[in-house]
Amino acid sequence: MKGIICYYSGSGNTLLACQYLKSKIKNVDFELYDIVKNKVPDFSKYDVVGFATFADFGDIPQYFCSFFDKIPPQSNKNAFVFNTCGFLSGRTLQGFADKAKTNGFNVLSGYSLHTPESYPPMRNRRMPFDNSPKPKDIKKFNDFISRLDILLGTIKAGQTPENEKIKIGFLNSLLPKMPRTKAKEDMGKQKTDENLCIACGTCEKVCPSGAVHLKPKPVFSHDICCGCWACYNHCPKQAIHTEKYKGTGQYPHPNDNVKQRLKV
Repeated sequence: MKGIICYYSGSGNTLLACQYLKSKIKNVDFELYDIVKNKVPDFSKYDVVGFATFADFGDIPQYFCSFFDKIPPQSNKNAFVFNTCGFLSGRTLQGFADKAKTNGFNVLSGYSLHTPESYPPMRNRRMPFDNSPKPKDIKKFNDFISRLDILLGTIKAGQTPENEKIKIGFLNSLLPKMPRTKAKEDMGKQKTDENLCIACGTCEKVCPSGAVHLKPKPVFSHDICCGCWACYNHCPKQAIHTEKYKGTGQYPHPNDNVKQRLKV
């Protein structure tokens, strides 16, 4: 069978987890699809669809919601949902599943994997979770992948699978959804230290909203910025800053621990 995993990864943690999952699944040949760089794919070409993202304030990132809004209604297309999280996943997984179901997908299963925190304010509050995922997390992740592969094998055999119930856990259920505007409030307006900036264009390339342009140094369109911190996290010279944060809490790519634990 042929499958596609549509992913949104800011720091690379989610992409790494998707590559790991892809390598473990035997019943489906998955293609990884970056929703930031591509348009909505033609899902009729695939037998199963995966959706993967990071938890954003206990919910689905704004960018992924916009992606779902562009997807044509599906007719019970088999799918699964998956997210990474630093502090807590909150209601991300449940919201993810509900969003997919609303679009007409048959959600087989879902899982949240604990990974290092990529949100600079949380890292500055000494909650980086850089040792995640721990061995017990990897074991649970492998168990999920095995169960998912069995479900996919059932579909491959022409049978109807028994979908797993999406569970988010007690602590995650207690975490309230926070307004997405809080991310921009936490961040404040971006500025550029022109003495440090080398006009490399990294910030412009990684911004999913198209809110950064080089002229020749970065200029920010604050009205369309979603406060995802990609420009701040990925600046190689720490030239992008705000009134609250400068040169601290960056997480531009998966650390050595997560790369080792999710090694393909």
